[in-house]
Formats: sequence, C-alpha cells, structure tokens
Amino acid sequence: MQKVKGIKVLLVDDESNILQFLEMGLQEEGYESQTAQDGMTAVTLAKQFQPHIIIINVMMLGMDGFEVCRILKKTENAAIIMLSAKDEVDAQLKGLMVEADDYMMKPFSFEDLLARIQGRIRNQFPSLLGEVETGAVRIDDRRKMIYSSKKSIMKRRRNLL
Repeated sequence: MQKVKGIKVLLVDDESNILQFLEMGLQEEGYESQTAQDGMTAVTLAKQFQPHIIIINVMMLGMDGFEVCRILKKTENAAIIMLSAKDEVDAQLKGLMVEADDYMMKPFSFEDLLARIQGRIRNQFPSLLGEVETGAVRIDDRRKMIYSSKKSIMKRRRNLL
C-alpha cells in the first residue's frame, strides 16, 4: 500500500482499543487522524478538523453511528465508511439510507480498510492522490501514466487498486 500525505481521517468509536489500533495504523501509512469516542464529539470535531474520510462504528452508546452519519452528511463533504459487528442486511441498508459511502463488517483486515479509504479518496478527492512513487516506479494519476526510472512505460487505461 502506498504512503499518503495530507489526507485527514476522523475515527469514531466508543471502544478506545479499536481507536488506538486504527489511529496507529493510519498514522504509520501517512494519514493525519483524529479520534472521537461519541457522536456529539464526532460532529463537533468534524467541523474543526475537516476530514476527507470519516470512519464510524454503528453501535455506540448515546448517538449511534447511523445518526452521526445522517448529521455529518448534511454538513460535511467527507466520505463516510460505517463499521459494524451487525451481520444483517437491514443494518447495511440503513447505512446506505443515511448516505454512508461504504459499509464494512467487523472483523475486517486493516488492508481492506486502507483499500476502501483509497477508493473513496480516488472517487471523491482525486487531486489529493496526484503522484505516487514506490521504489523505481512512479504513477501519475492526473496524467494516467506509469513511469520506471524516469521513462514512461505505459499509459494507464483504468484505475489501479
């Protein structure tokens, strides 16, 4: 997975161990992150932090993740990924009804979450990705070109990932 810079992620969960795990992993990948342990804090923090991605646990005490999503979709431009231990179609449909951009079931792999974040960024904020360099390969997403050792090796026909 590529290292990123300048992409802000707000993590919302009432379980501090999950928040710590996600925050540490995202920061290692280059993301800037903030955390909230309840819905009201998340709504307030989103206005101040202006995240590109908001990851919300569905089942929280007080204001649940669906309500947080509904409120944030009215005021924020961020992509929202819902996390849930509920393996029910109704819960997934409810997430889509409150305009969540994605819905993941717990447990999930961190790599899967990273891929979904990248997909949301690519769809909603493509200018944030621009160029990516990994070793001797550089991908210029704006020009849709792939370079190796400063030479153009192929024109991309579709998005990678």
